[in-house]
Amino acid sequence: MTKVLTKHFDEPKLHELETYRRLGGYKALEKALGLDRAKILEEVKTSNLRGLGGAGFPTGMKWSTVPPEDKVPGPRYVVVNADESEPGCYKDRVLIDRAPHQLIEGLLIASYVIGAKDSFIFIRGEYQAQYEVLEKALAEAEKAGLMGKNILGKGFDCRIELMRGAGAYISGLDTALLETMEGKKAWPRQPPPFPTVAGLMAKPTVVNNVETLSMLPHIVEHGGKWFADLGVPKSGGTLLLSISGHVERPGVYEFPMGVKLRDALAAAGGVRGGRRLKGVIPGGTSMPPLMEKDLDISLDFDSVRAAGTFLGAGGMIVLDETADAVAVAHNIERFLAHESCGQCTPCREGGFWTEEILERLMDGEGVPADLENLTRVGTNITGKVICALGDTVGMVINGYMSRYPEDFKKRIPSNGQG
Repeated sequence: MTKVLTKHFDEPKLHELETYRRLGGYKALEKALGLDRAKILEEVKTSNLRGLGGAGFPTGMKWSTVPPEDKVPGPRYVVVNADESEPGCYKDRVLIDRAPHQLIEGLLIASYVIGAKDSFIFIRGEYQAQYEVLEKALAEAEKAGLMGKNILGKGFDCRIELMRGAGAYISGLDTALLETMEGKKAWPRQPPPFPTVAGLMAKPTVVNNVETLSMLPHIVEHGGKWFADLGVPKSGGTLLLSISGHVERPGVYEFPMGVKLRDALAAAGGVRGGRRLKGVIPGGTSMPPLMEKDLDISLDFDSVRAAGTFLGAGGMIVLDETADAVAVAHNIERFLAHESCGQCTPCREGGFWTEEILERLMDGEGVPADLENLTRVGTNITGKVICALGDTVGMVINGYMSRYPEDFKKRIPSNGQG
């Protein structure tokens, strides 16, 4: 299998500028700075690169919605979303640890394409070690003339600033992240306008995650068609999966986009202890699970969506036959209720009631009406809130109840009164 982002991960000092440049690092940036910006944008479109932070939106299409400078003069920005707070996701942390210059190079290429002279890396507050890795890498890049004024003597200026979050899960959403950067409460915005039109400080802003931007040097170096051919139609390249849970070898694995779920599990050693598979959460805890019948599904955005869930940010959590669907759903819903920003009433109240009902089921005090109420509350939240967190509250509970009805029914005492 072709490795793109992790190709040189066996190099112990890959995080250092000297090693990264010895292996060809920053040559793609030099090449990009000699190309017309529109040409690079077309290559990104051809590559079928999609946002690998959860949404899966085509990257080139997103960049195309940034208004040109002659229509909207003034500053524009690129923001790296490194606020990796989705439970089960940790591949961005590994990318920062092992290859920070790959991210910086990708960020500079994106900044050049949209004309950003000031760009930002917004990193999760708990990632202290990764913050320090990036701090050192940025200092190395600036000293080497790879960041700041007249980069590589090509007349392009770009300054990169590190910013830290403060532990809010909701800040992983692009518009809530921008609010946080502006010093406001982390409340998601109601689009339109979208960030590419009016983002940070109401200026055109591209927000992409760590993995997405890290792909750009390879697209520039090898071409959009090369990247597209690594994956499947409409989803090019590779993807990183943070595989955890009931598997023999948890870790971060790189696969071609479209790898079969069966093969991804096999790479991680299969289900732990030879037990039977109960489910796989494909993209972080916010996603309904896939089941044993889905083992031959193609892991790409469209195929996973057609199966009733989402590829998300690649946080794959494996559940074996010993897992209790009620306990799993309760753990996820408790987290979501706690992390709700409180802006939307359906999410704020519905998340609380979902957690309360599941708590009652866990305590053996459930009644038949609880199952109907869980479905009703979930349905009344989904699609009636500003951001995806509220939608998730409904999708998760309805997803687990529809896939594992017996786990929920057995939580209702035989003498329960509705």
